[in-house]
Amino acid sequence: MWRYRKLLPIPDGPVRYPMPIGGTPLLSVPALRRTLGTPRLWIKDETRNPSASNKDRATALVIEDGLRRGVGTITTASTGNAAVATAFGAAAAGMRAVIFVSTDCQPEKLALMTQAGARVFRVPEGYAAAVDLSRAAARVFGWLDRNTGANPFTIEAKKTVAFEVWEQLGRRLPDAMIVPVGDGPTLVALDKGFAELVSCGLATRRPRLIGIQAECCQPLVRAWFGVPAGPAELNPAGTVADGIAVVRPAIGDAVLDAVRRSGGSMVAVTESALLNAVATLAERAGVGAEPAGAAALGGLACAVERGLVDRSETTVLLVTGREVKAGGAPPGAGRVVVVAGLDEVERALAGDC
Repeated sequence: MWRYRKLLPIPDGPVRYPMPIGGTPLLSVPALRRTLGTPRLWIKDETRNPSASNKDRATALVIEDGLRRGVGTITTASTGNAAVATAFGAAAAGMRAVIFVSTDCQPEKLALMTQAGARVFRVPEGYAAAVDLSRAAARVFGWLDRNTGANPFTIEAKKTVAFEVWEQLGRRLPDAMIVPVGDGPTLVALDKGFAELVSCGLATRRPRLIGIQAECCQPLVRAWFGVPAGPAELNPAGTVADGIAVVRPAIGDAVLDAVRRSGGSMVAVTESALLNAVATLAERAGVGAEPAGAAALGGLACAVERGLVDRSETTVLLVTGREVKAGGAPPGAGRVVVVAGLDEVERALAGDC
């Protein structure tokens, strides 16, 4: 990722972030192409990052900024992958990580966070309340705020995926790129990256961006079509794709603007399509993905059916993450605490160095 540092908002000087980030492969997936009848289909496999998701890019740039400014604690709220990336990135960089999650966060991901040394606070009111509490803690305690969409460095880092795709396609852009959407910064970042390639004279047009959400939690799909979302479309617990199950997307309006500018669209996919995509990616592409990470493939058939993508076009699917499990000993007592306010957070951290 640091190859593009001249286009990133960090000054000159050595990069202090210790883990390799980015440079993930663009896979030609011949078996998947034959199965789907899509001869120019590609997969951008972000599962090759250190904690197995695209969240590592944003974490790396935010921590690099914090290291240069001497900040000792980083915080974020997350449905899972951003928290895991933050915990491991902070551990590698010698920072303390304080993570806020909803009480229904997957136990496997909680175990990964705590194993990397993070302090984790579960918020009963859900993900949106966890975001609010994490952001308030960053302001009050002077912590580094890594929250998705709130810190602009998260988008700056993720735009490097667009640069890599351009390079890996022989300095060409695809006709369309299909992207899972939760809070929205991944899609917005791609739009920014593609726009910068155009403004630099390295491309003449942007790809169409197709955003994918789960049918059970599709606030932006509904907004795209101007149809109010009811409880059945705003149920994060109803989907296996927890990584994109966000009722209140952090930068939803920016997502819709980016999709509109690109001539793209938004698509909702069923639970069966998400699960089938996981299996198909493994069987036909050799790529392990969690349901949220496989959502782009889950939405491809619908995008083709609706005329959003032609089978003969150069199309890139962004696979954002895979399932990972914690090994070794279980986390120590007190690493995960349920809280409702900052006073409880402060008390719980009072004994930390």
